[in-house]
Amino acid sequence: MGLFLGIDTSNYTTSTALYDSSNDTVTHSRKLLPVREGELGLRQSDAVFAHVKQLPEVINSLLGDKQYKFDGVGYSARPRDVEGSYMPCFLVGEMLAKVLANQSSAPLYDFSHQAGHVAAALYSANRLDLLRREFVAFHFSGGTTEGLLVRPHRERIMELQQISGTLDLNAGQVVDRVGGMLGLAFPAGKELEKLALTCETDFPIRIKLKGMNCCLSGVENQCRDMLAKGAKKNEVAKYCLDTICATVQAMSEAVMLESGDIPRVYAGGVTSNSLIRSRVSQWLGGVFATPELSSDNAVGVALLAYLKAQGSRLC
Repeated sequence: MGLFLGIDTSNYTTSTALYDSSNDTVTHSRKLLPVREGELGLRQSDAVFAHVKQLPEVINSLLGDKQYKFDGVGYSARPRDVEGSYMPCFLVGEMLAKVLANQSSAPLYDFSHQAGHVAAALYSANRLDLLRREFVAFHFSGGTTEGLLVRPHRERIMELQQISGTLDLNAGQVVDRVGGMLGLAFPAGKELEKLALTCETDFPIRIKLKGMNCCLSGVENQCRDMLAKGAKKNEVAKYCLDTICATVQAMSEAVMLESGDIPRVYAGGVTSNSLIRSRVSQWLGGVFATPELSSDNAVGVALLAYLKAQGSRLC
């Protein structure tokens, strides 16, 4: 039992979280990285600088003026659990994690940003029991569009093996690029969804996978063509999200045919979209992170630190 700190400094958000294992509760504090108007993201150097500026504010918002002694500190050290996965922005979180772990004489644990997403989804859906068995996790975000076969792992808690993905753009990239076309601020997910919900048109959607992999660049091109031909903004938004939704369904069905009808978990900022959540749930079921914990956050990392401290008893 104890307090476990999580830190995640992704290319979108500065995030911290505290998991209290005595009552199974989390508190968290996070702040989006600032992006200039009209731009669709940050260079790594700018993201690192933004985290350096924001992290003191975010951690102070989480901890306040209390003096905590942590029983474990976890941080996101890399985007994914694959060789060569690296982004400089995660070094900022690592730096603070090492300082706070040393201050508390607490063990320090590093995880991937992707593993944190999956763990946050399981926690928010009250399905941590899945960590004891094989399941499929889908991670749809600005930087990732993947289907993952997940198995228990003694050292990392979860072993994530990619079995499907995108051959060009990520789902979140499409959302932000189409949002940019429509004059929406980055990240565009919430505003694009609001626009789409005002359109009642059902568009014919055809999805063709290559194996279990998708191609999404055509969605951006089609949306640009629709806008050039005078389509309303809400129609473009609806078409974009309908196509992404159908892609999520098609990838899910392809993975189900390959791996069988094992549990499916959906994580990442794109899955917070109400259209995607409701339609995929109706078609296929599955475990979804709550909208609050779908996007970049440190909750999953804090939880993984706790599970790591418990050793093989829980995994």
